[in-house]
Amino acid sequence: MEEKIGILSTKKLASNQKQYLLNAGFLVIDEDFITTKAISFEIQSLNDILIFTSQNAVQNVLQHKNELIDKPAICVGEKTKQLLENNGFNVLNSLADANQLIQVFEKEYIGTSVTFFCGKSRLNTIPDFLSKKNIQHEIIEVYETIETPIKIRTKMNGLLFFSPSGVSSFAKENTISNEMCFCIGTTTAKAVEKYSKNIIVANQPSVENVIIQCINYYKVN
Repeated sequence: MEEKIGILSTKKLASNQKQYLLNAGFLVIDEDFITTKAISFEIQSLNDILIFTSQNAVQNVLQHKNELIDKPAICVGEKTKQLLENNGFNVLNSLADANQLIQVFEKEYIGTSVTFFCGKSRLNTIPDFLSKKNIQHEIIEVYETIETPIKIRTKMNGLLFFSPSGVSSFAKENTISNEMCFCIGTTTAKAVEKYSKNIIVANQPSVENVIIQCINYYKVN
């Protein structure tokens, strides 16, 4: 009997997401290698545009929705956009990553001020850009990421990564050798580069697209 290809997801998958991989004939393990914890915050005043780079940031500001709803938003990720729009926000742009966001901001929104809702362990791409361009802004931390490393004892062929923190957490208890690493975006891929060059980056920043890349790769390899 042919041995199944083993796929590890470093976050728990929705049942339909996991089923895609099972239907492709894979052995699948999915575990949460990170968790998030809300940080209490107050909103003193708001700038012209709100920026969100994750669904976690959106989830943790919804308690202040009535204070925020009149301000337009720019975000990273289609799922982040959907969450904002489902809660009544006007989303001006949704970009694939922070680098694309700052490029669009520079073209279309220079002269406006920004309130950036983010996690405590954010990358500095957006804050550095705002400071460099002398854009009036406020950074409000609304959650922190906590690593929850797990030792995986089953040999895996493919690894699915969804954040730099997930990569860091995985590496605390496991090694990456010849596994293929499927990453949700370029910042996550950059974190994987410390451990491996076997990297495929999703062409859309979504869990589903990471899964599609994984299935397509093993169809031809």
